[in-house]
Amino acid sequence: MAKQKLLFICSRNRWRSPTAQKIYAKSAVFDARSAGLSPSAVRKLSFADIDWADIIFVMEPEHRRRLMQSFRNDLAGRPVYVLNIPDDFPFMDPELVELIRSGVESFIE
Repeated sequence: MAKQKLLFICSRNRWRSPTAQKIYAKSAVFDARSAGLSPSAVRKLSFADIDWADIIFVMEPEHRRRLMQSFRNDLAGRPVYVLNIPDDFPFMDPELVELIRSGVESFIE
C-alpha cells in the first residue's frame, strides 16, 4: 500500500513544519515534507509540493488563508487542516511534538 503524503506548512519553515516533517520521517505509513509561505522561508512552498501531497496541514488559520489565496486552483480537492499551533516553540520541543502528533491524529485516524 502506498504511503499517505503529508505536507506541513508554516511561515518560515524553521521550527514547526520541519519538526512535523521529522516526526513522520521514518513512518511506515506516511511520507512527509515541509515548506514555508514567507519569502524568507528556508524552503518555500511550491506547486510541486502541493501536487505531491495527499493531505496538507497548516499551523495557523492565517497560513490556510494565504495558501488559498496563492494556490486555490492547485489544491484540487486536497484536504487542508489547521493545527492551531502558535510560533512559540523551538525545533523538536517536546510540547510542539505532542501538539503536532495529537493534531494530525485527530484528522487522520
